[in-house]
Amino acid sequence: MKLYNTSYSLLPRLFLVFLLTTTLTLVGSSALVFAQEAEEEADPAEITNGERLFLETRFAQFFKVFLDGGKAVNDPLTEGDSVLNEAVNWQAQSAEHPFSGLSMNCRSCHFVDELGVEDPLQGYGMRTYSDFSRRSPVPAREDGKTVTVRNSPALVNASLPRRNFLQHFDGEFKTLEDLVEGTLSGRNYGWIPGERDAAIAHVAKVVREDNGEGALASEFEALSYTRLLTGTDPTLPEGFVLPAEFQVDVANATDKEIFQAVAQLIAAYTEDLAFSRNDNGNFNLSPYDVFLEKNRLPRQPKRWQSDIKYSQRLLRKIKRLERRGQLQFVSQNPNSDNGAFEFHDQPFVFDKGELQGLKIFFKQKKRALRPSDLAQGKIGNCIACHAAPNFTDFKFHNNGVAQEEYDHIHGPGSFARLEIPRFWQRVFNHNDFLPATENHPHAEEPFRAIPTTDKPQLTDLGLWNIFLNFDFPKPQQRIWRSLCQDALKDQFQGRKHFRGCHPIHLLQHTIAKFKTPGLRDLGHSAPYNHTGQADTLADVIRGDMNSSKLARNGELRNADRELEKIGLTEQDIPPLVLFLQSLNEDYN
Repeated sequence: MKLYNTSYSLLPRLFLVFLLTTTLTLVGSSALVFAQEAEEEADPAEITNGERLFLETRFAQFFKVFLDGGKAVNDPLTEGDSVLNEAVNWQAQSAEHPFSGLSMNCRSCHFVDELGVEDPLQGYGMRTYSDFSRRSPVPAREDGKTVTVRNSPALVNASLPRRNFLQHFDGEFKTLEDLVEGTLSGRNYGWIPGERDAAIAHVAKVVREDNGEGALASEFEALSYTRLLTGTDPTLPEGFVLPAEFQVDVANATDKEIFQAVAQLIAAYTEDLAFSRNDNGNFNLSPYDVFLEKNRLPRQPKRWQSDIKYSQRLLRKIKRLERRGQLQFVSQNPNSDNGAFEFHDQPFVFDKGELQGLKIFFKQKKRALRPSDLAQGKIGNCIACHAAPNFTDFKFHNNGVAQEEYDHIHGPGSFARLEIPRFWQRVFNHNDFLPATENHPHAEEPFRAIPTTDKPQLTDLGLWNIFLNFDFPKPQQRIWRSLCQDALKDQFQGRKHFRGCHPIHLLQHTIAKFKTPGLRDLGHSAPYNHTGQADTLADVIRGDMNSSKLARNGELRNADRELEKIGLTEQDIPPLVLFLQSLNEDYN
């Protein structure tokens, strides 16, 4: 891996008819292989070129200001964006930023090993394409924002194929290309709502005028973007010739066509970021995966078997081997010369402690928990949202994180009393309640914000900001399908007040819901939760324990029903942490 260190035209009625008439399908829900060999297979051209564009620092609004001052695309910045002066971790330690002196790029929020991997105890080291901040710094603009609303998610495994593919914590994007386009023209790159056309024109200008002589280009055969993206020059080096579907005739293409071609290549690179799998498609580099292989346990669901059914079957098989005394544990890394992790400060083991944590993680109760269950503990119910082998259901849940942050600032019970508008109030007062977009650049977005002591109306409601928001038409059908599936499950389980899958009714069930993250290699993505407020895995578990208690007491607003089924004690935390750590691997 190379590292570069330097329209609101939709009417509400028509929109609802579209959702209600969509066919509901309730059938249950390429890998970057970490090679240890000296010779690695070369990446396809779209991945290699996508990586360069992922690292490109001239697409940001800060660089456009530089050009507006009379400079040229190939001129080096005389002064970099101050937001990149230093990299600060969640422990308030700072280091020289790998892109100091430049402007924003994708890697600025999605590091790998740019800050070194020698001393992970200092809070830096390997990353799985996330940064070290609770919320990522963004370029200064007149809107006064200094950080992102949410913690930077790890990109590795974020693009795994699944039903109802949606991206971002709130499901804003239907495809990876949409996400990249939104990023290149969005606030992280310094562009504020209303500047999308300017961002598109600027990206196209950089592509057209790039001469291939910059420091980044030198890492990629010093090719100009025009030669690279057009892809028809017979002298292009092998490995840089793009397939026809990724090519664009730069000389004759529109700004939008060039912009889309750039987004398509970055999306291809991002999609290729995945944890290691063997030839059979099984994850294979974590202690947990080695444990499964060593005991010849099933590594993935059978055909047509859901992840949760697979997880339940896996637990039964593990318990059977344990009763027979046939379980074999893991004491060293078969993928390294010394049997240890290279990028984690922990032993490469899966022993009795990790096994105890696994059993707690996978354990569920079909009935409501009794006081005796709560006293005894050891009921994680974690697979309800984090089923193996991916350890995420890719769906939306409210685990109480938004309420926890808000109540910490404004006092217990404050989030429950917060006035949240209903559908028609939102429709007729978009600027007062919903996120700022190209169609509504002056929207105040109070419910997609960071809570503060002086503004009690600010909080982050997650999915609520996107669902039934006519400025985001693309993801609506998939969001509705996911919500409807959950509503039908509630009906089958005897929940009262079921009113079907009517979109307006479902809106209130989106409050504070966020997409479930995966749990692999968490040792390289702290701090945790979308707020970035949990420093350790133990903090995350304690947060879930507190939310489950609030849910059972009816004190958690729009609580996910699965929270009530968590029964853990303080003694369960250490083994659970050991199990989660067994999902770490030496991603590189």
